[in-house]
Amino acid sequence: QVQLVESGGGLVQAGGSLRLSCTASGRISNYVLAWFRQAPGKEQQFVVEISWSGGNTRYADSVKGRFTISRDNAKSTMYLQMNSLKPEDTAVYYCAAKFFTSPEYTDWGQGTQVTVSS
Repeated sequence: QVQLVESGGGLVQAGGSLRLSCTASGRISNYVLAWFRQAPGKEQQFVVEISWSGGNTRYADSVKGRFTISRDNAKSTMYLQMNSLKPEDTAVYYCAAKFFTSPEYTDWGQGTQVTVSS
């Protein structure tokens, strides 16, 4: 089990960029990591995940070509570079982790707010 802390959220104009970070309390080299988001009044939405090695990624169609996930296992940190932001990207963004053999995400951060103004 790991504890996760997100940072980097904020207010940005449409078309702008933000980089989110998610730092874990322990080693994450055996963990699959992901970003999810939840907008007001909407269900939680998968955004992107990255394999334990960083060699494989999977993106939601809504963010493909605009968002890039990466990780630095030596720093126990994951990043989400968000470019060409749209108002519909406004949400609380959560990082999540699961052991690579686990079917479900078991560890969650507290979330960071991203607001994109039009």
